[in-house]
Amino acid sequence: MFRPLPVYIGARYTRARRRNHFISFISATSIMGVALGVAALIVVLSVMNGFERELHRRILGVLAHATVFRRVHVITDWPALTGRLSRLPHVTGAAPFIRSAAMVTHAGSVNGIVVYGVMPGVEERVSVIGDHLRQGRLSDLAPGSRRVILGRALAEKLHAHVGDPLNVIAPQPGGGPDEIIPELQRFTVAGIFDVGMYEFDSTLALMHLDDAAGLFHMGRGVSGVRLRFDDALAAPALKDDVMQALDDDYAVADWTQFYVNFFKALKSQKSMMFIIVLLVVLVAAFNIVSMLVMVVRDKLADIAILRTLGLARRRVMGVFITQGMIVGGVGAAAGGAGGVYLARHIHNIARSIEQASGVRFLPPDVYFLSQVPSDVHGLDVAVIVITALVLCLLATLYPAWRAAASPPAEALRYE
Repeated sequence: MFRPLPVYIGARYTRARRRNHFISFISATSIMGVALGVAALIVVLSVMNGFERELHRRILGVLAHATVFRRVHVITDWPALTGRLSRLPHVTGAAPFIRSAAMVTHAGSVNGIVVYGVMPGVEERVSVIGDHLRQGRLSDLAPGSRRVILGRALAEKLHAHVGDPLNVIAPQPGGGPDEIIPELQRFTVAGIFDVGMYEFDSTLALMHLDDAAGLFHMGRGVSGVRLRFDDALAAPALKDDVMQALDDDYAVADWTQFYVNFFKALKSQKSMMFIIVLLVVLVAAFNIVSMLVMVVRDKLADIAILRTLGLARRRVMGVFITQGMIVGGVGAAAGGAGGVYLARHIHNIARSIEQASGVRFLPPDVYFLSQVPSDVHGLDVAVIVITALVLCLLATLYPAWRAAASPPAEALRYE
């Protein structure tokens, strides 16, 4: 099989038994450094991809893709509005809701909550909470039943169980302009849900739309209509289509407006982590520079003989570029394979470490998630491996140039 002479010699140098064991040690260290850097980058980006995917899935499972509300007053003609919105293109579900803040007390515990008044028959079109009920059913929220479904973390804070009575305190306007009168109503816990996101599990309480209207004195009005699209990521564009179908009295907000800064910060953090962990690969690339500089000094006589026999300078450079790229390529390949394996099993690995050390990596009361997610993207792996190879290539240029620039006569004078 034909191979260019620089590639052949560079491969022979890489396989040859070293007279200087320190060079062999630096070569092994360079391979390990590149492999560790590439693997760490793949794991870090995969975990951050997993965080983003899980947060998208869980946030959009509870929040609507878009919300229609009236700019000044509550919506009283919501049955007709809901029917009209349901017939719009790309809208797969529409459901009215009432949303307001309140307080709840039980067994001496007091917590602030966000009350969602929903219609059980249509809520499943826009939300997945019904799929995450540990106890009870959405259909248990009958009108006038004064039943409530709590998030798991909220129920634990209140020490509440299914069947327990609890008091919900809603603020009501008083006689004066700044006067607020708290109104207390008793509800019964009908179920507990767990969507796996602490922000929702610790604050949300669901009740029937009619019960929420009575609690907040909204009559037949609702806060708005929640929409679900066939493509959540297209919500900003589809929102404009919905606005064109409505009067000027209405406004539409999509889910990105509520969490836009959060997801921007997540993307910025991902970029910064890529740069920071890439420094590990850069350190390994400096090891390649050190290794090749020592190899060039070790092979000065060989270089001089090759130059004397007519080997061009660029082909001498090719010898040492090949040697450095073999070291970098082996490290990048090993790191890529190891990183993909670790990223795909990071949950099990993290759980084993937690069990052995007794330390919880993601406390649910601090982070949105309670377990380490991972999502390996082939494009990310390719970009990381190619970036590592480019850094290794750049690291070979100076030592290869020094090798090609060494005068043959000086190298052979004392041989």
